[in-house]
Amino acid sequence: MNHILLFGAGKSSTYLIDYLADSCQQGTRFLTVADMDFRLAASKLKQRKHTLAVELDLGNQVARRELIAQADVVLSMLPASLHPLLAEDCLVLEKHFFTASYESEFLRSKRAEVASKGLLFLNECGLDPGIDHMSAMKLFEEVRSRGEKILSFKSYCGGLLAPASEDNPWKYKFTWNPRNVVLAGQGTSTYLDAGELKLVPYQQLFKRIEKISIPGWGDFEGYPNRDSLSYQQVYGLEGVPTLLRGTLRRPGFCKAWDVFVQLGMTEDGLQLNLPQGSNYRQFLNTFLPWSDTLRVEEKLGKAIPDMDFDTFEKIQWMGLFESLPLPITQGSPAQLLQAILEKHWSLQAEDRDMIVMQHQLQVETEEGVKTIYASLVQEGEDALYTAMAKTVGLPLAIAVDLFLEGKILCRGLQLPVVPELYLPILKKLQDVGISFQEQCIASTAAPFKS
Repeated sequence: MNHILLFGAGKSSTYLIDYLADSCQQGTRFLTVADMDFRLAASKLKQRKHTLAVELDLGNQVARRELIAQADVVLSMLPASLHPLLAEDCLVLEKHFFTASYESEFLRSKRAEVASKGLLFLNECGLDPGIDHMSAMKLFEEVRSRGEKILSFKSYCGGLLAPASEDNPWKYKFTWNPRNVVLAGQGTSTYLDAGELKLVPYQQLFKRIEKISIPGWGDFEGYPNRDSLSYQQVYGLEGVPTLLRGTLRRPGFCKAWDVFVQLGMTEDGLQLNLPQGSNYRQFLNTFLPWSDTLRVEEKLGKAIPDMDFDTFEKIQWMGLFESLPLPITQGSPAQLLQAILEKHWSLQAEDRDMIVMQHQLQVETEEGVKTIYASLVQEGEDALYTAMAKTVGLPLAIAVDLFLEGKILCRGLQLPVVPELYLPILKKLQDVGISFQEQCIASTAAPFKS
């Protein structure tokens, strides 16, 4: 009997657990889900046969390794910062290890050891990263098989709200880790545009946006991810003049979010200790200059000269001009802002989220330059069975399923960018309704420029 061990029963694990638990019902597999919250893990398993929920303190190495020693395959849906801990255990105990998270420097440093022990450590097998890699690689291979030349590649992805649930001016709620949303884009983003290296500092990031349209779903705005350049080699796009990976939001979001960035409210490197009883308005005023005549609203307008009505409305809707009590008064500005946002951007039970992804590939063909648009849109069912959980969890679950069936034979430190991995995973994703719609348009324009 194959034993699967999953660490983490959080929001993104719902479909993953269902898929793997269902695969255990014939009695040839066993699934253990370990989480610090036993009730959460047990609720996800729904008392299905050949499954077990375990409460675990991840800091307890003895208990942790006892669980891993019993497993054939270990999956982590924990925060990426905890993966090295589990990866080290898997190396010591010689167990295969799968995640949906970015491949870390720690894991790269273990590449030789993973290979020498004949293990498979598969990372970046979720949505973004994951489905984006796999669908892009399939698209590249199809283009190359026709003898066409890739001139430009852009790829955007966003976790958003389904139109029916866009019930606030931001048209946004948290569908994944709120802290990651608040800190998104910090540092400097890098990409290539028509052969030129482009660097976008954090203070300019949410001004450097591009309009993205998807038929039937309307308009979006995309901004560059932190690092697009590292995917030149991963995607085999060395020499391609334009390469950009980005994040999608609804129009107007970036301009309003940029207010927080410009004021310093997303700063995470300093600690505030505000008086007990401090309110939203006082928190906002902390980032504005003193004045004996101007109100907070007026000071904000002077601090952000390009403030327009739509942006002001978003800030106002958040309650930042009101005397609402702060959820917390100690922490970094980013932590205090996150606490406020979580009160206003939490998914309600009936809310439906939406995943949007689009690849834009410009190619030179015998008939001339063409642009291929490959778009994926998925709507969630409710606040538990979200599109985010579906598109993050199912690729990983399918990879484990294929591996245990003996249909994945590669070993070592891997990303799903080789045909042995991406072709069967994409096929099974298509079977459950996760697929791209393609549109090819003749182009007389120069390669994509931002």
